Amino acid sequence: MTFYQARAEECPFAADAQVDLVTAAQSAHWFDYAKLWPEMRRTVRSGGTLAFWGYKDHVLVSYPRATSIINEYAYGQDPWLLGSYWQQPGRSIVQQKLRAVQPPVEDWEDVSRDEYEPGVEGGTRFMHARMTLGSMEEYVRTWSSFHAWQRKWPDRIRRAPGNTDQRGDVIDEMMDKIQETEPSFQRDDWKDVEVDVEWGSALILARRR
Repeated sequence: MTFYQARAEECPFAADAQVDLVTAAQSAHWFDYAKLWPEMRRTVRSGGTLAFWGYKDHVLVSYPRATSIINEYAYGQDPWLLGSYWQQPGRSIVQQKLRAVQPPVEDWEDVSRDEYEPGVEGGTRFMHARMTLGSMEEYVRTWSSFHAWQRKWPDRIRRAPGNTDQRGDVIDEMMDKIQETEPSFQRDDWKDVEVDVEWGSALILARRR
């Protein structure tokens, strides 16, 4: 098996009409489709398959108030919050479950979309987990918007464990609000509380004409 590294929009190693399957997982929202679709037209054989999948924000299944706080901090436009630090338009595309991704009808047929939204009937639930609040906090700290926020606010560092007098960073503040909002989280070991988490997602399938 041979591996190549290249941009999705430029695959010089792929011969014309020789590709059986094109997949993208949590990356389709970054493609330049003005260039990608012509390259897919060239490389994917008739009858070949396209499969694009992506997921959006997580939801605490039984805690709508906590989920609302997460959304407030994730997308609020105040410079202290994370909303203005996402790369666009990519984040908006994945938030809208890849609906902006439209395989050209002249090249693709049998196009289907499987969308899942937590709390809404229908669709396939691809991503769910039971995790502690502490693990969820660490997950949020992996967000690209948070890393961009850290570059903007280098002096606002994460609160040291047990130091309740330190203000901390924006994620510390978000978790404080979540803890205050949900009575079952108001305990010393709140980071060990387990919660069910789901992610909205979208799967696009299409067949090359």
